[in-house]
Amino acid sequence: MGIDFSTDWTHRLGRVWLAPMTGVSDLPYRQTAAALGARYQATEMVACDSLLASRPDVLRRAAIGEDLPVMVVQLVGHDPRLVAEAARLSAAAGAEIIDVNFGCPAKAVTGQACGSALMREPDRIAAIVAAACEAVDVPITVKMRLGWDSASLNAPEVAEKAVAAGARAVTVHGRTRAQFYTGIADWAAIREVAHAAGAPVIANGDIRDSATARSAMALSGASAVMIGRSAIGRPWIGRAIESALSGGPAWEPGPTERLAIVVEHLRRSLSFYGDKLGALMFRKHLAAYIDAAPWPEDAQARREARARLCRLPANEIEEALAALWTPAMERLAA
Repeated sequence: MGIDFSTDWTHRLGRVWLAPMTGVSDLPYRQTAAALGARYQATEMVACDSLLASRPDVLRRAAIGEDLPVMVVQLVGHDPRLVAEAARLSAAAGAEIIDVNFGCPAKAVTGQACGSALMREPDRIAAIVAAACEAVDVPITVKMRLGWDSASLNAPEVAEKAVAAGARAVTVHGRTRAQFYTGIADWAAIREVAHAAGAPVIANGDIRDSATARSAMALSGASAVMIGRSAIGRPWIGRAIESALSGGPAWEPGPTERLAIVVEHLRRSLSFYGDKLGALMFRKHLAAYIDAAPWPEDAQARREARARLCRLPANEIEEALAALWTPAMERLAA
C-alpha cells in the first residue's frame, strides 16, 4: 500500500522518525530499530552520482533490505537530472519514500554545492524536487535547515517552493548551516515553515526524549519529530517516545533486554558486512550502547570498558559484553 501524506500518514509512519545518519543508519541499525518498534527510519545519505556509478560502499548505504515497515532512501545531489535518475533506481529497488537532503552541513557536502548549500538556491531546490517527482510515483520528501545563516532564514520560502514542486512532507532542523550542531535548536522558528508549507512538517534538532518531543511539536506546530544523535545507542527511542506521546510509559530496556538488543544488532552487522568489517562498523554502535547504559555505575569504569570492548574481534564481543552487564542483571534480579 502506498503512503498518502494527504490522509492519516502518521498511522503508517508514526510521529517519531529516526533520522538518516551517515555512518550510523546502515541496514543492520535500521532493522534493529524496526524490530524495536520504530516505523520510520531512512538510509544513510546517498550521493546520487556515486549511487549511479555503482560504488560498492554507496550501494551498501542505499541497501533497503527486509524486515522494515517502510523503505526510505535519502538522496543528496545538485543536478536535477542525476537526482531523478537516482530516484528511479531507488524506487525500482523498493523505496517507498525518497527523501532529498537540503540540510547536511558537512563541508564535504556543501563544498559540492549539495546539502544545506542549496538553501541559497531555492529555485534549484524546486527544480530538483520537480525532477524527482516526475521520475517516480513514490512520495518525495525533503529535509532542510532554517537557512544558510542567521541573515538568510529562508526555510518558509524554500518549503513553499519544494511543496509546490511536488514534495509531500518537509523535515526542518531548527538550526542554520552556519550553526552546524552548536547552540540550541529553534523549534519556534519551524512554525513559520509549518504555516508556509501546506504539507506535513517534521521538527528535528535536540529531541532526545518525550518531554523534548512534546515541546518541539508544541512550539513548531509540526506533525511529527525526527530524532538523530539521541537514537545512537538507543534504537528503541522511537517506540519509547511514541508510547509516551500516546499516554503510555516511555519504555526503557533493562540489562537483560538491552544485552539481547545489542547482541542481535551485532549479529546483523556481522551477517551484512562479514565478520571483520562487521565488527569494525559495529564499533560506533557498541561504544554508544555502553555509553547509554547506566552500568557500570562508575563513569571511568564505563569508559575503560568501552575502550576495551571496541578493540575486540567479532567472536569475543558477545561474551565480553555479557560479562560487563551481568553484575547489573544479578543485582536487579536479587
